[in-house]
Amino acid sequence: MEMERKADLIMEIPQYFRCPISMEFMKEPVIISTGVTYEKKNIQKWFFTYKKKTCPATNQRVENLDITPNHTLKRLILSWQDQESQSHPLPNPVSMKHDELVSLLTTIESSPFKVTSLKKLRTTIELGNDIKYDFMHSGGVEVLGGIIVQILVESSDFGNFRACEEALGVLHQLPLSDDREEPLQLLSKPECMKSMAIMLQRGSTEARLHAVTIFRKMAKVEYNWNWVLQDQEMDLFKSLLELLSDEICTKASSCALDVLMEILGASKNNRLKAIEAGAVCILIELLPDSNRSKCEKMLRLIKLLCECAEGRLALVEHGLGIAAVSKKILRVSDSATKFGVMILWLICSFHPTEKVLEEMLMFGSVKKLQALLHIHGRSSMKDKAIEIIKLHRNLWKQYPCFPCELKDYLRSMNDSI
Repeated sequence: MEMERKADLIMEIPQYFRCPISMEFMKEPVIISTGVTYEKKNIQKWFFTYKKKTCPATNQRVENLDITPNHTLKRLILSWQDQESQSHPLPNPVSMKHDELVSLLTTIESSPFKVTSLKKLRTTIELGNDIKYDFMHSGGVEVLGGIIVQILVESSDFGNFRACEEALGVLHQLPLSDDREEPLQLLSKPECMKSMAIMLQRGSTEARLHAVTIFRKMAKVEYNWNWVLQDQEMDLFKSLLELLSDEICTKASSCALDVLMEILGASKNNRLKAIEAGAVCILIELLPDSNRSKCEKMLRLIKLLCECAEGRLALVEHGLGIAAVSKKILRVSDSATKFGVMILWLICSFHPTEKVLEEMLMFGSVKKLQALLHIHGRSSMKDKAIEIIKLHRNLWKQYPCFPCELKDYLRSMNDSI
């Protein structure tokens, strides 16, 4: 295992040794009925966790979900690893001198053929934090920033595009934070951010992950996202939402969610563009299977979007909108309940159609609001629940499924509600 880990650091892995799902080096290659080989754990997750019935690589329908170990490919992988590990011994991080790093950066900056040198730099950067800090202090971020902005000038040049992908493979590993202002300032330049936005839309699976990882680091500091959104706002939102829906690469999905929270919180115009890109529908569809952390963030985003009339309309027009939000109330966390109640309050206050109010009875929303009335003392959630019931009690009381306990509660308050 240690040999495999080291080999991954220093070698360019042949494409046919990578899993088509994760693009990572295969340890347990298995073949499915379409003839395509995958990493065992990835294809099992695809079939049995996500209930997919297609081949990820070919999109062919798969009737037989049996998987068979690909012993031939595994022998080839092991043989290749042995040969390469002997001819490419792992560099010793301590022996990497400052002048060698500077020499490599000089070569990257001056040579028209940058990809090979960038791959070597990427391998070097992976060796430890000391080298990463030396890289940043040696002007490395400025050099790679100059590479990624080239796709704004020559977007059709394949060499520039590949160089940009490799540069992102280096930059995403750097420890960017407020106490290192210079690297952040360089990457925050509008041309750099626009270049990374393009890679988020058109890059390889790996490059898109690297781009959204950098964006998440940028989201942790104050940044004017309008620079990025000016020219490609719709494409950027669609790319982020596509990554958010990624069922295989959870890291890319989490990064996209954090970036969306930052961008949508910045302005109403950003929220309107996200709604136009289909954000409400995608969030509603992802909400039922989300874990606690993602659920809280998704409900917060839905609440932000429902502050716009277009967002409220998108939610009520989705067949599962009311049901998905209501189900999370009182089941996930206090934060999730708070955002869920706020969403229902926004819908009930500004879009209270008879259909919406019927769905709230049918999907248990009213029962959840009733449960909140029993909270001791005052709370914003309880106040919102009371306000919703005040607004629509007369309509709900006409239905036989209106909770009897709530009728008693209303009587006990002497029609004050």
